Amino acid sequence: MGIELKQSVSLSQQLIMTPQLQQAIKLLQLSRMELIETINQEMEENPVLDESANLEYDIDKPADENRETQDIPDVSEVTSEEKIPEDIDWEEVYTQEYNSGRAESIYEKKEAISFENIVSSKTDLTSHLMWQLGMCDLDEQGQTIGTHIIGNLNNDGYLDVPIEDIVEETGCPEDKVLQTLKTIQTFDPVGIAARTVEECLLIQARLHNLEGTIVEDIIKNHLHDIQNKQYKTIAQKLSAPIKEVINAISIIQGMEPKPGRPYSNEEPVYITPDIYIVKVGDDYEILLNQNGMPKLKINPYYSEMLSKKDNLTDEARAYIQEKLKSASWLIKSIYQRQETIYKVTESILRFQRDFFDHGITHLKPLILRDIAQDIDMHESTVSRITTNKYVHTPRGLFELKFFFNSSVKGISGTSFASKSVKEYIRNIIKREDRKKPYSDKEIVAMLSKLNIKIARRTVAKYRESMGILPSKHRKKPY
Repeated sequence: MGIELKQSVSLSQQLIMTPQLQQAIKLLQLSRMELIETINQEMEENPVLDESANLEYDIDKPADENRETQDIPDVSEVTSEEKIPEDIDWEEVYTQEYNSGRAESIYEKKEAISFENIVSSKTDLTSHLMWQLGMCDLDEQGQTIGTHIIGNLNNDGYLDVPIEDIVEETGCPEDKVLQTLKTIQTFDPVGIAARTVEECLLIQARLHNLEGTIVEDIIKNHLHDIQNKQYKTIAQKLSAPIKEVINAISIIQGMEPKPGRPYSNEEPVYITPDIYIVKVGDDYEILLNQNGMPKLKINPYYSEMLSKKDNLTDEARAYIQEKLKSASWLIKSIYQRQETIYKVTESILRFQRDFFDHGITHLKPLILRDIAQDIDMHESTVSRITTNKYVHTPRGLFELKFFFNSSVKGISGTSFASKSVKEYIRNIIKREDRKKPYSDKEIVAMLSKLNIKIARRTVAKYRESMGILPSKHRKKPY
C-alpha cells in the first residue's frame, strides 16, 4: 500500500482563550485583597496605567460612560473587538485552558503600614521553652536531649515521638532522656511535653499539690466515665460522696488539655467586605466598597505620543499600542467584575429579603441557578463571583456563598433552608433543661410542630456540624 499526502477540509467549533479573556476570568474569582495585589502588579508592569485619586465608578452608569471618565483613549489601534459574554460557560473554559491559582504578586507598597508592624510579635512555644531550658542547670547532654524533646512537640504541646527515637537520635541512655523529660514537664505552660491527655492532666494535678487525692484517682481510672457523665458510677467505684466527686471533676474540667494552645502561631485573618448592604428606612441600599481600591486611568501622555507619528520607531509604537490595549481591557474587566458583584448581591437581596428583615430562621432555599436565571448569566459565573467575596449587612458579615443552601421539605409542602433548620435546632437546644436535655428524636417531634419534616439522622448530622454534643454528653445531672 503506497503512502501519499492528501488535503482535507474539516469544520469544528473551538473556543479560543485569548490572554484578555483569561484575565477577565481571573479577575472574576479573585478576592478583594487579591484584586488589589493584581492591580498593583499591573501598574508596575504597565507604564500606561495611572492611579487617580478622584475617580469613582458609578454602578448606575453604563460601562461606556464609566470608561469615558477614566480617560481611556478612543484610538483605533487599541480598540479591542473582543467582548466578555455574560452567558459563557466559564466552567468549561476554565477547566480547559486556565488554571485557577491565587494571584501571585511581587508588589509591596512601601509607604503602607502593615498590621504586622502595628501588632506586637507573639512568643511561640518553642522559643518560650528554649528560654526556660537555657535557665536550667543541665549539663551539655541534658541540654541536647532537651532541645530534641522541645523540637518534637506538636502545636498542642504534646511529645510526638517515642522515647526510643530520642534515645537513638541523641545517643544518650534512656534513663537520662526520661529524667530530662520530667524536668521539661515542670516548665511553663503547665502540662507541657506530656505524651497522653492523662499524663498532661496528672502533671497539672501534681503541680497543684493534688497528688494522692481523688482528683488523681479519677484522672488515672475514670476519664471515660467523666466524658459520659457517669458521676454516680465514679462515686460508687471510689466509695466517695457524690459531692466530693463533683468537686474533683470541676477541678479537672478547669485544667488545660492542650497546654500549647495559648502559644499558637496562627495569624489572624482580616476580612474586608467587597460590598455593603445598608438599611435606609424600610428599604436596603447596596454600596460597593471602593476604599483602598486603586482607581485606574490611562496616562494621556502615551496617547499623545501615538498621535506624533514621526517621533516613534515601529517597535516603540507597537509596544505602546499593546500596553494601551492591555490597560483598556483591564479597566473594562474590573468594571464588569464590580458590576457583576453588584447584580448578584442585588438578586440575593430580592430572594432573601425575609432574612434581612427577620433573621436566619427566615432564610430561604437558594441555588446558583436561581440567581443565574434572575440576572441572565451562567451558573459558573455566579459561582466564581460569590467565592471569597464578603458582604456587610445589618445582620452581620457573610460570604456571598452563605446565602446559597439546600432545602428541607415542610409537612405542608413548604420548603425551609437547611441553615434555618440548623438555627431552629440550635434554639431548641439552647432552651432545654440541662438536667434532662432533648434527644434527637424529641427534637424531630418539636420540629414537626414547626412544620419541618426531618429525619432523626439528619438532626444528628446538623447537630454535629454545629459542634453540639449528643444529649448524654450535654446532660448536667448535678
